[in-house]
Amino acid sequence: MKFYNLKNGKILVKCARKAIENYIKYNIKKSSFELEKFKESFGVFVTIENYPNKELRGCIGFPKAVAPLNNMLIEAAIAAATDDPRFQPLNSKELDKITLEVNILSEPTIVKKSKNIEDTIKNIKIGRDGLLIQYGYYSGLLLPIVAVEEQWDEKTFIENACLKAGLDIEAWKDPKTKLFKFESQIFKEKQPNGEIYEIDITSSHK
Repeated sequence: MKFYNLKNGKILVKCARKAIENYIKYNIKKSSFELEKFKESFGVFVTIENYPNKELRGCIGFPKAVAPLNNMLIEAAIAAATDDPRFQPLNSKELDKITLEVNILSEPTIVKKSKNIEDTIKNIKIGRDGLLIQYGYYSGLLLPIVAVEEQWDEKTFIENACLKAGLDIEAWKDPKTKLFKFESQIFKEKQPNGEIYEIDITSSHK
């Protein structure tokens, strides 16, 4: 699913980096005039990786649009850098040692469940869909690229979404559990502050 062209994708990634730098260096939460035109309603996730080993350094975002993208991108970028509970907050010395990835998300849609488990699984496609699972106060999200990178099949993908939510791997079968799918468009730096490109996971998973 395409939301933006590469030119706009480059703006989004550069603005996410600038927001992180402004916050870490100067403790200010500041948007950029370049983002003013991005008023559409999309979910967004920002992922930070150490370079060049690609180790995760932070990943936070919003699966559903609660504000215009130009505001949500700034919030997600700063949160990924400073509020991911799995990691210590990013410091200024790391800024030239990380790469950024921005995922723009479609509105999550409910996955229709069937009494036949296989029929439910067929509603999900690796390389296209990400998953969001909800059960009461428990919630877990996995971006589409995760299943491709981990080489999971659809069933394994669903089970790992359950684990991400802190649930048993069979929890998705419970009628009270809600399973959503969504698509994303991905823009990423090749190296810190370097060239930005679009990742096409659909063509990479065939």
